[in-house]
Amino acid sequence: MPHPVIELEQVKKAFAMPGGETVAVLDIDRFVLEERDQVALTGQSGSGKSTLLHVISGIMRPDSGRVWVDGHDLTRLGEAASDRLRADKLGLVFQQFNLLPGFTALENVLVAMSFGSGKPDRWRAADLLASVGLSHRLDHKPAELSIGQQQRVAVARALANRPRVILADEPTASIDTAHQDQVIDLLTTTCAEQDVALLVVTHAPEVAARFPKQLRLDDFNRAAVHHG
Repeated sequence: MPHPVIELEQVKKAFAMPGGETVAVLDIDRFVLEERDQVALTGQSGSGKSTLLHVISGIMRPDSGRVWVDGHDLTRLGEAASDRLRADKLGLVFQQFNLLPGFTALENVLVAMSFGSGKPDRWRAADLLASVGLSHRLDHKPAELSIGQQQRVAVARALANRPRVILADEPTASIDTAHQDQVIDLLTTTCAEQDVALLVVTHAPEVAARFPKQLRLDDFNRAAVHHG
């Protein structure tokens, strides 16, 4: 039986405010992402979307509850093991791309590989960049690439270690509307080709509409409901 690639149970996360009060951000009974799923997660600003991605990726620990990534319980792992699991199982695409400015496109993908359990593989890195249409830009640094090309490097890098899931946080936020469709096509097509599940957080209804499955965070996060 295939198991879910992401599974959350009874997950709660709250933050202490400067005035001393505590604000609940996540209160989730259950959330599951199956193999090869492509899901758009929507919710208004401040509803906990980014916090959810941080908890799924192990960047942030929940206050209580369990988080499984490909069958591994992140909440039971120490920091080093959690970092290694994230590098091996999850590909992250950030709003700001977070590319290393001093490195070429190829080197940016190879650096991502160095955090995983496998050895950096130049052939695979070049192949991934070719698959996102950048075979002619391997030796260019981020400053020499357009915003769209930087985004493509970020997607190739996210796929570097053959992850089970790509988590994308507002991947179209810094891109003009004309190019939004290209980015979503790139993510959905590349993930389908690589047998990788995809969870995209977005506040844009037109982006969410491109996905076969759409979820509203308010529908399964009880904390979001209280924020109005």
